[in-house]
This record gives sequence, C-alpha cells and structure tokens, in this order.
Amino acid sequence: MRAERVDLQAAYILHGRPYRETSQLLEVLTRSHGRIGLVARGARGPKGRWRALLQPFQPLHLSWSGRGLLFTLRNAEPAAPPPPLSGQRLLSAYYLNELLLGFTTRGDPHPELFAHYAAALTGLVAEESAEVPLRRFELALLNEAGYGLDAARDAQNGAPIDPDQRYIYQPERGAVPVTGDRDQQLVLTGASLKAIAAGEFGAAGDLHRAKRLLRVLLDHHLDHKPLQTRRVFAEMRQRR
Repeated sequence: MRAERVDLQAAYILHGRPYRETSQLLEVLTRSHGRIGLVARGARGPKGRWRALLQPFQPLHLSWSGRGLLFTLRNAEPAAPPPPLSGQRLLSAYYLNELLLGFTTRGDPHPELFAHYAAALTGLVAEESAEVPLRRFELALLNEAGYGLDAARDAQNGAPIDPDQRYIYQPERGAVPVTGDRDQQLVLTGASLKAIAAGEFGAAGDLHRAKRLLRVLLDHHLDHKPLQTRRVFAEMRQRR
C-alpha cells in the first residue's frame, strides 16, 4: 500500500487518549477523508507544540502522512476560534462526538456530515435552545448512515403519507398507519412526520416528538449501546 500524505485538511478532534509516554491517539473527523486515526507524537510532552490545540470542537487544519487507517500527524493549525461552549451546551457537543464515533468508520468520507457537524456546533452557541441543532444533526447523521426517515410513503401499502393519518414508525420498516386510540412512543401524525423529516419543528409538540422518535431510531441502529453523555445528562437532572 502506497504511503499517503495530506496537507491542511479541515478537521475536528472527536476523541483522544494517551499513547505511550508523551503521545496521543486521536479519532478525527475530516472534511474529505471522513473519520481517521492519527498518532500525535509528543503531543502530551512538556514541550508538545500541539498540546493546547488538539482539543475537541476546535476547528483545525491538519496535515498527516502514512498508510492504512492510522496515520502520523505532521502539522496542526487553528482554522478558527473554538466555539464558546460550556455547561449543558458543552455536554451536548460531546454527545455529537459520541454519536459520530458510534455511526462512522475510519476511511469512509462524509463531506456533508462534516458540514452538518460544524453547523451543529455553531447552533449550540447561537440557538436559543440546544434541542433544535441536536435534532437536525441526528436527522443528518441517520440520513448519511442510510437510515433516514421515510416521510413520503407508508410502509404498509406504499400510499403517500396522509398529513391527517396517525402512524407508528417502525425502525426497520417505516411509517405504518394505525387506527383507534393506540398511544405508543412512535405514534405521530403524517404532518408531524413530514415536518420532523424536514428538520422543521414549528408546530407545538413536534420538537418533543422528534426527540422521542430519533432517540428510538438511534438506539436501534446503535444496537442499544448505552451512550455515556446520556448517562451524564440523567445524573445532572437528578441533582437539580
């Protein structure tokens, strides 16, 4: 396999852990190369030139070389100031990183997902509620992974989704019409389903319904693997 060299690629650090005495192993989301693994040699040393820079949520330009799925970091430069995140907004950003690590694999490019991630970080700073950028990113992630919401036709007979009909959304199947007073977690009207799939949450209750629906879908496709950021969120609520 021929060695690869990439210069000044837009990137974000998703996760880092110590490697040997002074180095780091990094999981990195890049614009054109998807998620990659990097060895940052000497980054944790007392004279590590990238020590303060290789942090989550800091927009970066990275250069690396090597072969396979684990490369050597050659250079790191800031691309923009880091977003001013704190408290629950900061934890929400770590939730985005945890989702990316769960849904992506190394070497699989997703340039649109990179853009959605950058937009979500901006939204966590600018939006009045963190819920909107979180839900929009979850939708984008499911779409990129091939599990996007089907809001065009019902899964039972292929009929167009009726805005007034109530549906139950099944993770492996899609929207199935329901009748009567059935009240389950994933039951919602066709109008709500269409709005959620489009990332529009203006109608009363749609943002809450989107959170419930997307959580079930994400958990299903993660094989119900617990997310550490959700555990921390739950602990924070209990302490209030």
